[in-house]
Amino acid sequence: MFDVLGPVQDLFVVDLFAGTGAMGLEALSRGARKCVFVEGDPTVAAMLQRNIMALGYESRGRVIASDYREALPVLAHERDGFDLLFVDPPYRMLQEVEATLGPLLPRIMGDGGVVVVEGARSFEVTFGYAPVFERTYGETRVTMIRIGRSVT
Repeated sequence: MFDVLGPVQDLFVVDLFAGTGAMGLEALSRGARKCVFVEGDPTVAAMLQRNIMALGYESRGRVIASDYREALPVLAHERDGFDLLFVDPPYRMLQEVEATLGPLLPRIMGDGGVVVVEGARSFEVTFGYAPVFERTYGETRVTMIRIGRSVT
């Protein structure tokens, strides 16, 4: 995915539904300025925080241990807009996530910000924006959109 994204140096990143934080940690390792990890499972969030500290990213990585719906308003007021957002929810939640996150994207993302969504092949999530990249891998669809290119 990072080959498609290109350089991420100095970007402000969100890893929503972070789990192990693989995408956000990779962004930090490639020079992202900051990453906010949102993880709803407290045990997983604590493990992620330990991993961030073990890798020496505590000044650039922050974990929000809460349900994504509670974290979205926090993210919307966090800064003037994030540059990169990874969204990898449980597939059964894709429709709910699209309906909940979609209207908030313009407040969370900076103009030209990129959203990468991983979901079920059978359900396209674009939040009303034209995909700039889309690929399927087995039963998984990866879609990349750029905020500021609305099609609705």
